[in-house]
Amino acid sequence: MKIDGQCHCGLVTYEADIDPLKVSICHCTDCQALTGSPYRVTAICSGEQIRMTGKPTQTYVKTGDNGRRWFQHFCGQCGSPLFTEGGPDDWGIRWGSIRQRAQLKPTRQIWCRSAAPWINDLAGLPGQLTE
Repeated sequence: MKIDGQCHCGLVTYEADIDPLKVSICHCTDCQALTGSPYRVTAICSGEQIRMTGKPTQTYVKTGDNGRRWFQHFCGQCGSPLFTEGGPDDWGIRWGSIRQRAQLKPTRQIWCRSAAPWINDLAGLPGQLTE
């Protein structure tokens, strides 16, 4: 599937070819801290599938407990998280930055033991449709 996306301010833009079945939710505590939300949704792909069309990203290197380094790519202007990179064949595109995100439904969840205890109770909350 061809997708395109950008950061919140539009400075960093990209295009990519992804497999829509490789969209996942991660509940790990690093993803919670890096997104400021209870989980992160990511389209998994290789770096070769992504073409940068705007300004380059800034990076932050996070070293995991196992010693593996993950490069967190974000916009240096607005701070939007855009990609994670664990190696040339292990990239993730942040779901919120993808223009076609409504067409991308997660197919799996990982690190569920770190999930917020209320995560499965959202359907019972009152909702309001707003613009």
